Amino acid sequence: MKLTIAVIGGDARYLELIRQLQRVENNELILVGYDKLEQGFTGLKQTDFHEIDVEDLDVVILPITGMDEEGSVETVFSDQDIRITEDWLSRLKESAVVFTGITNEHLSMITHKTNTTLVPLFDRDDVAIYNSIPTAEGTIMMAIENTDYTIHSSRVIVTGFGRVGHTVANKFAALGANVSVATRSSKDLARITEMGLTPIELEKLAEYTSECDLLINTIPAMVIKKDSIQNLPSNAVIIDLASKPGGTDFEFAKQRGIEAILARSLPGIVAPKTAGKILADVIIQILTKEKEL
Repeated sequence: MKLTIAVIGGDARYLELIRQLQRVENNELILVGYDKLEQGFTGLKQTDFHEIDVEDLDVVILPITGMDEEGSVETVFSDQDIRITEDWLSRLKESAVVFTGITNEHLSMITHKTNTTLVPLFDRDDVAIYNSIPTAEGTIMMAIENTDYTIHSSRVIVTGFGRVGHTVANKFAALGANVSVATRSSKDLARITEMGLTPIELEKLAEYTSECDLLINTIPAMVIKKDSIQNLPSNAVIIDLASKPGGTDFEFAKQRGIEAILARSLPGIVAPKTAGKILADVIIQILTKEKEL
């Protein structure tokens, strides 16, 4: 079954995503928001947003950021003003699927109202686990760039042992760091111990930060508080990987002279090609299953 797929907006990650989708036979790929891109895509249709035959679309791929609360879509490679409305979505065929990286209240609301299938890719375990690899590598890069000591033998505390925290802790330990992981979950504390790392109850974090060179947060809540920052050595660095606004008291860290970095979207920064391939692979997998049903 042939699918008509519109890729609307996107950043450097989407260049690889488009290349991967281009390899899938029989599907028609339409690009919107790539008119300022120096390198073109041979054989693909590029069009203005208002010229799309919405009723013919089977798949819509929005940028990682989805859209803002007014419906505006980010276009890195275009000056087009693209705004997706409830009326626009209502014109899609009933079987159409809309992919986005993340969603917000507005996007969730209008897709619900129009009974449109919405797939927020970053909510999926497979995407998050795949993305944790370039995230961990980017964190290592930032650690090297912002310290004057080796990762080997450094004292690293990772807060959170979810999909990102697990990979980050594992990669730093593989480089010879002395890694501790803080979490609230008793099950995770047991797994951390099994991995040969040092478990910390999150509520007791402040008791351990005096022996910390790198404090890496993966929890999207305020967990790196004044008491934990107060006890850090003056040369310590905080790298916060949580979604904006992070989980660190950045103001207090600044007052203390502790370098604290909010590191967002590392996969797209350090490995856009890999990040784009991850998204394409998952989208193709989902669409292949849809075709088989």
